[in-house]
Amino acid sequence: MSPVVMDRTRSASRRSGYDPSVSAVSLPSHRYSPLTAVTTRAAIACALLALTTTIVYLDRAGYTDAASPGQPVNLLASFYYSTVTLSTTGYGDIVPVSATARVLNILVVTPIRIIFLILLVGTTVEVLAERTRLGWRIARWRSRLSGHTVVVGYGTKGRSALATLRDAGLPADLVVVVDNSPGVMAEVNRAGLAGVTGDATRRGVLASARIRNATRLVIAVGRDDTAVLIALTARQLNPDIAIVAAVREAENEPLLRQSGADRVVVSSDTAGRLLGLSTMNPAIGQVLAQLLDHGHGLDLSERPAASSEIGMPVLQAAAGAVAVVRSGRVLAVDDPAAQKLRDGDQIILVAAADRSPQQRLEFAVLRGQLPANGSRRRSCPRQERART
Repeated sequence: MSPVVMDRTRSASRRSGYDPSVSAVSLPSHRYSPLTAVTTRAAIACALLALTTTIVYLDRAGYTDAASPGQPVNLLASFYYSTVTLSTTGYGDIVPVSATARVLNILVVTPIRIIFLILLVGTTVEVLAERTRLGWRIARWRSRLSGHTVVVGYGTKGRSALATLRDAGLPADLVVVVDNSPGVMAEVNRAGLAGVTGDATRRGVLASARIRNATRLVIAVGRDDTAVLIALTARQLNPDIAIVAAVREAENEPLLRQSGADRVVVSSDTAGRLLGLSTMNPAIGQVLAQLLDHGHGLDLSERPAASSEIGMPVLQAAAGAVAVVRSGRVLAVDDPAAQKLRDGDQIILVAAADRSPQQRLEFAVLRGQLPANGSRRRSCPRQERART
């Protein structure tokens, strides 16, 4: 990677309005923010102050004001008395003299004073302890995080990749999102995901996402040069991580593979091919669109060949099989090499997304893969001898 490209990428990061050398971890939480807590408690405290002022003013004849002897306490004096009373200042210039005023002070004003103090002290303690509590949560999160998936970029591609991962059963606590926009992290946390704000080309940012303990990295950024830098940095930090990246231009695919990416998806070419197929062969385009939309219409899945299926033709072993992946090579179901499954083969299947397990079993019976009693059809002795 040339210094010009690296400098251009980092200049774009500086223009985004944050220090790219600093990363901030944000965790999903259902707690209110400290500002919301302070505002809510301040509103309650003001309501209690207003209630106390009303009580004193309604019983103003039972109070004496040293500043205006012989005159009833007015509204301003009632508010002043409530303020100094609830804050436990108590100057003594306004005092309750009647029995009714004193009873109200004992039964009503004093409990209000206690609640008022609890609100003020509790808010102060919570605001001061929030940073410490967040630090503890992040430290505990980092100590437990392992075997997770890091997704860099929370744009259209990143969100679609995350939706597919979640639909495939990946737990939310095993996903970390990295994005260089601080405003995106609020959306990430609302989705129940942990996030790291920062430039993913920086080692410190990827380290904050615990890249050394991750098993997969998905790069879904908007610039190909940024994707190359991220792949290089991640491969240096974790040589064993599986890296899947998206690029815009096909000419950058070899460069990204050389940078450490295991799989590269060319977004512009893929979309163009899908457009061409949909134009010339609408039915094929419709099928491909459903395969890409996980959970709707048709779904692709993969599973390893079972030990009982070794030596069997793929179509006999698995209903709905469309391909076999053997040592990184894709074999069609009609390929002569796919007529005998081997140990380590991955079988690629296609089926209706909303098909129940019972419907899948019935489909297998119709295909002849299973007899009606649900047990796998036994091979004939000639097949058994050939397999041996």
